[in-house]
Amino acid sequence: MDIQPTTQTFGATISDIDLRKLTDDDVARLAQAWADFGVLFFRDQPLTPEEHMAFAERFAPIDVNQFFKPVDGYPKIAQVLKEADQVTNIGGGWHTDHSYDQIPARGSILLAREVPPAGGDTLFMSVAAAYDALDDAMKEQIATLAAAHSNEHIFGASAKPQQDAGDRLGNTGATGGAVHPVVIAHPDTGRKLLFVNAAFTTHIIGMEKDASDALLTELYEHMIKPEFSYQFQWEPGSIAMWDNRSTWHWALNDYDGHRRLMHRITVQGEPLHAAA
Repeated sequence: MDIQPTTQTFGATISDIDLRKLTDDDVARLAQAWADFGVLFFRDQPLTPEEHMAFAERFAPIDVNQFFKPVDGYPKIAQVLKEADQVTNIGGGWHTDHSYDQIPARGSILLAREVPPAGGDTLFMSVAAAYDALDDAMKEQIATLAAAHSNEHIFGASAKPQQDAGDRLGNTGATGGAVHPVVIAHPDTGRKLLFVNAAFTTHIIGMEKDASDALLTELYEHMIKPEFSYQFQWEPGSIAMWDNRSTWHWALNDYDGHRRLMHRITVQGEPLHAAA
């Protein structure tokens, strides 16, 4: 296989590989690249649902999403769909998946099934690069903080995103939350990561609301600087495999009148720990 970085800070494109025919050494190389680069991109991988699941399970057991409508006949695969006549998409806005879980997911493997003729790209951002670029004063301020994460305002029965999604989302009774350190150590590399996100982080533990909101806003404004991000253009059979701990992503909603269908498998992670 050939591994080529997509930017100076994160991401890699993997070519000369067939994900249906991997040796154990291939899987070990990919796992290391995933940890090192944060997100891996593949082209021309027309996997069947069975092959998609088999590939994901080479890295960790599948973490079934509780809210997304599954692909018919494949409950372990989440359907990420926007029909041509629908206005809202799923995954719009910067976020990382499953930060509201007690043990957040390791990452997701998203396979493009049907894409619009233009638009529908996904932005990815490195929270590792964003942390590295913080000034020393901010690093010291956040070093020992923890933040609360919740999905109630996204997936709860009265939440607008849930209502806008219609039958594409469900299971509103499964909502919940968790508390995690603001700065975590990557479980494989030890690299320091900013583990807050604009979608699911609700507040900093022990801070008044105004102070918490101000700090989170300052962090987010820093994190979304263009130098930390990369825009991926999809084709049928493309795969993006991202690490939920070390990246954010944003599915752009700029293809009204066209259908976009993706299959997503998420795999289990391990407990998170504060960076030393």
